[in-house]
Amino acid sequence: MYFFLSNLSMADVIYSSSTLPKLLSIIATQDNQITLPTCITQACFFIATAACEILILTSMSYDRYVAICRPLNYYMIMNSRLYLPMSASSWAISIVNSLMYSCFISTLSFCSSHTIDHFFCDLNALYAITTSDTRSREIIMIIGDIVLAFVPFSLTMASYVGIICSILKINSAEGRFKAFSSCTSHLTTVMLFYGPVLFLYMKPKSIDSKTQDKILSLLYVAVVPMLNPFVYTLRNKEFLGALRNMARIKITI
Repeated sequence: MYFFLSNLSMADVIYSSSTLPKLLSIIATQDNQITLPTCITQACFFIATAACEILILTSMSYDRYVAICRPLNYYMIMNSRLYLPMSASSWAISIVNSLMYSCFISTLSFCSSHTIDHFFCDLNALYAITTSDTRSREIIMIIGDIVLAFVPFSLTMASYVGIICSILKINSAEGRFKAFSSCTSHLTTVMLFYGPVLFLYMKPKSIDSKTQDKILSLLYVAVVPMLNPFVYTLRNKEFLGALRNMARIKITI
């Protein structure tokens, strides 16, 4: 779990760093210009780390499934021969996917408009202002969303169905609580990440709102990565102990 957490943290850092510095620069300097190569680079890092975060969260859900449903075999199953390839394949698939979309962006034409109605180079925002035919690219994007978003999300939900079924078989209430508490941090992170994303990309076009889209994007770009460390550290006994010790310290002047 801690190995996957380190990967998740790395993805969060790159994920936020690819978008927020430019947003802060725009707010500070009022200079909202961005070159096409910079825009492509930003989109490349954003798409790669967003997809990687989804795959890492799916890997973590399997880790929790094995820990609760097959606890006696946990260290036999979740060893370095499994979790290292899971992590490496998550990064590799995400990078290849982002490079493909970067190639798509580099071939777009922006003759009629050069203004992106967003605070970062989002694919949908770019497709909305291009004069190029994006129908084939949008079909590929839908297929990519199914493979890299819907399928991992379904696997995560399937893992939790198995986890809940196993927890319900535990006789004591204390045992059920202890088993479920080991999943609360991951489950919270999954809900925080998927909530805004699912609403943003799966809502009907009839209720499309640019301002609403930007707010939802800001939630999963800035707020969720900021909350993830708190979600996991507040479950750490050493961290909670340090907080209690700090609360007992009396400051005298």
